[in-house]
Amino acid sequence: MESRYQPKVIEAKWQNQWETDHLFKVEERPDQEKYYLLEMFPYPSGKIHMGHVRNYTIGDVVARYKRMRGFNVLHPMGWDAFGMPAENAAIKNNTHPAKWTYENIAAMREQLKRMGFSYDWDREIATCKPEYYRWEQWLFLQMARNGMAYRKESYVNWCDPCQTVLANEQVEAGLCWRCGKPVRQKKLWQWFFKITDFAEDLLVHCDLLPGWPDKVTTMQRNWIGKSQGAEIRFPVEGKDNLSISVFTTRPDTLFGATFMCLAPEHPLVPALSAETEHAADVAAFVDRIALQDRSAKAVENYEKEGVFTGAYCINPVNGRRMPVYTANFALMEYGTGAVMSVPAHDQRDFDFAWKYDLPVVVVVTPPAEILDSATMEEAYTDDGILVNSGDFDGMKNREAMGAITDFLEKKGIGKKTVSFRLRDWGISRQRYWGAPIPMIHCPDCGVVPVPEADLPIVLPEDADLLDGGRSPLPVLEAFAKTRCPSCGREDARRETDTMDTFVESSWYFERYCSPHWDKGMFDPSAVDYWMPVDQYIGGVEHAILHLLYSRYFTRVLETLGLVKFKEPFTRLLTQGMVCKETITCPEHGLLFPDQVAYHETPVCSLCAQPVTVGRVEKMSKSKNNVIDPNVLLDQYGADTTRLFCLFAAPPERDLEWNDQGVDGCYRFLQRVWRLAEKWLPRITGWAPLTDSTGLGGPFKELYRKTHETIKRVTQDIDERFHFNTAISAVMELINVLSAIDDAAELKNPEKSAVGFSLETTTLLLSPIVPHFCDELWETMGHQQSILCSPWPTHTESATVRDEMEVVIQVNGKLRSRFSAPTDTDEETLKKTALSDERIIGFIADQPVRKVIVVKNKLVNIVV
Repeated sequence: MESRYQPKVIEAKWQNQWETDHLFKVEERPDQEKYYLLEMFPYPSGKIHMGHVRNYTIGDVVARYKRMRGFNVLHPMGWDAFGMPAENAAIKNNTHPAKWTYENIAAMREQLKRMGFSYDWDREIATCKPEYYRWEQWLFLQMARNGMAYRKESYVNWCDPCQTVLANEQVEAGLCWRCGKPVRQKKLWQWFFKITDFAEDLLVHCDLLPGWPDKVTTMQRNWIGKSQGAEIRFPVEGKDNLSISVFTTRPDTLFGATFMCLAPEHPLVPALSAETEHAADVAAFVDRIALQDRSAKAVENYEKEGVFTGAYCINPVNGRRMPVYTANFALMEYGTGAVMSVPAHDQRDFDFAWKYDLPVVVVVTPPAEILDSATMEEAYTDDGILVNSGDFDGMKNREAMGAITDFLEKKGIGKKTVSFRLRDWGISRQRYWGAPIPMIHCPDCGVVPVPEADLPIVLPEDADLLDGGRSPLPVLEAFAKTRCPSCGREDARRETDTMDTFVESSWYFERYCSPHWDKGMFDPSAVDYWMPVDQYIGGVEHAILHLLYSRYFTRVLETLGLVKFKEPFTRLLTQGMVCKETITCPEHGLLFPDQVAYHETPVCSLCAQPVTVGRVEKMSKSKNNVIDPNVLLDQYGADTTRLFCLFAAPPERDLEWNDQGVDGCYRFLQRVWRLAEKWLPRITGWAPLTDSTGLGGPFKELYRKTHETIKRVTQDIDERFHFNTAISAVMELINVLSAIDDAAELKNPEKSAVGFSLETTTLLLSPIVPHFCDELWETMGHQQSILCSPWPTHTESATVRDEMEVVIQVNGKLRSRFSAPTDTDEETLKKTALSDERIIGFIADQPVRKVIVVKNKLVNIVV
């Protein structure tokens, strides 16, 4: 055994050995229980960051642990390779998105291999490869054929810098989720997936995901946003057969509706204002609002404003003539995009009514009180009794909700309904680097699907981006010009929009089951064996976007008869962020960690001025607080990096980076190495023990502690993924082993206790620091990788202590301690406590009123 722990040498050796042995290659084995462990695959940005390292280390520990527990483990890796990030990076670096992507994949693959992750690289996929997106295009055709995909003209979220459409979920506080620039509304023809068809099912199953964090299912429930209410039609004055449809959760206030507000994006806005004196004002208002953040959160903070369209509608229950406005607080994403405004009972409507001098009519009053609209200072939003509501006067408003809705249904002017906040998923992107949408536009036939035999429609990877990053596809005749498959016209045009990159990530986990299958999206028998994913790991930032879309896509596949399940992920772990303090120099601003010199106080290495250590924040290039994993790998090795990522915090909590902590983990591995180097030559030929017979003193405690550690580590990994406490348990075991005097000659049972302890330590640490443990395992004389060994099991009776420390209290305060055999009866414990010299001094002449004994724990003497 080498006298020094040399991580670079050991890690290179074992990574090569694992690859030579195809150690991580896996196949379906019907006679063996499967375990599908998956981390969210990365976008190939060029370098892995510490967030990647932590995420993938967590997954790798679980994968290795489950394999040692006897499971057939699928643990694949691939690349979420399409999308705007690659285009934007290519523009910035003056290169092609394809070149940029493939070079980054190669670089990141090598980084991941250096970390020792147990991926089956034979299953590697890249979503930008035609053999992958071919089947995505095929699925699009099936969805279009079955009414699940459709095209319509609509207002969309448009990002000018990125030159593309964004889904609602990709707009964060009015800004593009990628470039951070403001998003505006723009009207375009778009392709949509009908995710709303599954809104109810997606919502119901949020309660059937016990392995998911509550915060994630709550976020999805809120995004789906189910509301019970009524749909009511308000006829437009002077327009035969034209009405405004409204969804409301408060049909009890219908008699108090005095004006109507339409979202600026509502299709009726230009139609109602056309040929009126208000048309120009309305158009200007719509254009101005289109530049604002249209998220519900942002709109809530705006001053309420609007413009009269020049039209009126009629309240269907009392005939009131209601002016129709377009208002900034009305949103197309809620209900129908039209708001029946009841200013007496909605604060937003109340503010708008007073601003534009619109009538306020009270229809709900508190019991035994009359409200005067002329003197009201705010809307009344509590429950009460109906007034000014015709035949419904005197009813409690909650009861009136159903009664008024029934009345509307009988009259044919409304109905009970459910509304969802969730909107259909707009998947069209006016960008180049994405999967082409397999549709053709023919002057005679309209929009027709590409024949399945012509798939894949290959994205030309030799096309150059246009100025500003615009897509070349619309002007690339070799791509865009095609023959209509229906009528044969030669001047048909391909669809030049590409699919949202979240389409690729919504089914990649199924493709991993059979990545080389060329007869469909996946081999049905492989998916039947492996799916659903048993444990999925990734950031909570994907709670709505990726996770909701993946759940939806799986339902599409189930509806089409391609899979037999609805939920893709049985258990979900959302790991915390990796954070580090920011460091600021008064002259040079934010500094990188390597620009700081540490003397008595930290100073800037560029100018020697004292620096300010700021608050701990998520690692970010903009904050200059990023730790490069390559630096850690070069200095400490992969195993130390893995150990710190797991030891510093539970996986669901944020990890605060600490250089001293990394160094401490390195020293721990050195300590284990030295112990093995010291003991292994002295215990040659040791045999496994069946019990503690023949052991005494520290060796008996070592045997007991080893069984206890197996139990604790197994529970911490299996039940909670609390690797930090599992590592702490092993550290405690090492402390016990270190305390044993190594000067005396060992008897055979004592050799066995030490050997059992060292071997167990190596097995328990092996999922966490695999190179280190494989090296120790080989040194111990084993021929196969430690990963092929079974996980150790404990004997419950062996964890029981022969002696326990008993605490003595006087009136509840700790005064002394003593040791006693675990089977000591209560009377003996009482006598021992009362005869303790320190206790005699505390009691003195005070009479003992009561003695409380908690066996094996404490004796409390009440005086």
